[in-house]
Amino acid sequence: MGKATGFMDYPREKPKDRNPLTRLSDWREYSTPFSDEKLSIQGARCMDCATPFCHMGMELNRVTTGCPINNLIPEWNDLVYRGRWKEALDRLTKTNNFPEFTGRVCPAPCEGSCTVAISDPAVSIKNIERTIIDKGFENGWITPRIPESRTGKKIAIIGSGPAGLASADQLNQAGHSVTVYERADRAGGLLTYGIPNMKLEKDVVARRIKLLTQEGIDFVTNTEIGKDISAEELQEQYDAVILCTGAQKQRDLEIEGRGAAGIHLAMDYLTTSTKSLLDSNLEDGQFLDTKGKDVIVIGGGDTGADCVATALRQECRSVVQFGKHPILPANRTTDNMWPAYPNVFSLEYAYEEAEAKFGADPRQYSIQTTKIVADENGNVKELHTISMEKIKDENGIYIFKEIPGTEKVWPAQFVFIAIGFEGTEQPLLNQFGVETVNQKIDAVYGDYKTNVEGVFAAGDARRGQSLIVWAINEGREAAREVDRYLMGASVLP
Repeated sequence: MGKATGFMDYPREKPKDRNPLTRLSDWREYSTPFSDEKLSIQGARCMDCATPFCHMGMELNRVTTGCPINNLIPEWNDLVYRGRWKEALDRLTKTNNFPEFTGRVCPAPCEGSCTVAISDPAVSIKNIERTIIDKGFENGWITPRIPESRTGKKIAIIGSGPAGLASADQLNQAGHSVTVYERADRAGGLLTYGIPNMKLEKDVVARRIKLLTQEGIDFVTNTEIGKDISAEELQEQYDAVILCTGAQKQRDLEIEGRGAAGIHLAMDYLTTSTKSLLDSNLEDGQFLDTKGKDVIVIGGGDTGADCVATALRQECRSVVQFGKHPILPANRTTDNMWPAYPNVFSLEYAYEEAEAKFGADPRQYSIQTTKIVADENGNVKELHTISMEKIKDENGIYIFKEIPGTEKVWPAQFVFIAIGFEGTEQPLLNQFGVETVNQKIDAVYGDYKTNVEGVFAAGDARRGQSLIVWAINEGREAAREVDRYLMGASVLP
């Protein structure tokens, strides 16, 4: 590394986000970039460590550790420190098809396993990554890469999320003709409709889709395989098919009063909000409007946080988020040591905004909803809850136990359920005759073949709900296996 003592000489810094109250008045990204000078200093903090764990993607205790797409992080950190931005871009795009996505919305497991993070704050890897790719677009370094020749092989990819896009990008560069089918009216999958604009502005997604189109990939939107085109027709027209449909079957809450009006699954709320924003700047009224309402979000994860941020921008009267787990510790515990992902307390963008507007973090911990009560018109009016205690039973297994006397009633006119996903939607898979395990496509990681000849699977449809970097990882690897299936050998990494 150019600055061997950089990690000792410079503290970790991150860009200042836009003022929480100011950004609630719009739907633009809440984060701001660093200056080149600041990023050079942050790049200098990268150690000349003998074995960099940051780019060694793996799972420890079922949690992602390091970068699943094996980004060459120390190399481009050093190049940024030296001001060699174009070379840094070349190193970054060797392993990552879409740094503009991961640099914005990835939770950065690479930083959790950064060697500096053993005793000090990690290198600002995510911010550096985003700036490298943004600078690449700004300076015109990223241009369409047109394959010199075509193989004559045709591949259909169902789903245009990160796994589908990564597969399409790789296979197109290998010279195959690729068509991506998307049932929504815009390509991008959850990148477009699942992640709110304030985390990932949609012109960033559209820019990448346009580039892939210029490179020769066909995108067919508003087309649902199994309805508009049968699985059999698709198999007849193409030499191979990759299923990248995601894990979009949302987990529902089975509870007394669930049928009351005003209770919605989280992704339905986020999707309609984003679509209306893109279609009409929210003027068409085709979304769930929480203005002046008391909102409760059930589920303590990122999707729930996005619901909180969306409701705040819609000028809700109040917002609370329920989570069943206790508050996370401020520092790593003994069973969560480096290089595992740090399960520690943080104030994410949505909670910072809620605190700025209402004076308190909206999260309620160790709480369980016991029933939902509707008014005389069938509309939700309140939720009943009880506090929970997380304890070990006689077998040493953690369980949740109700705490008597902690019952509480919460007013609500909108409730959003954000308790995760059960797996991929089954009707399409049934048409193909693809076998499933636990509502996920049965295909071995690294091989990606289903039980149906010429049909492959990648991303959340195969592994279940996961991170964008895992989707890119699987999309790239599935492309390699399809290339090998079609050509006998593969030129893809």
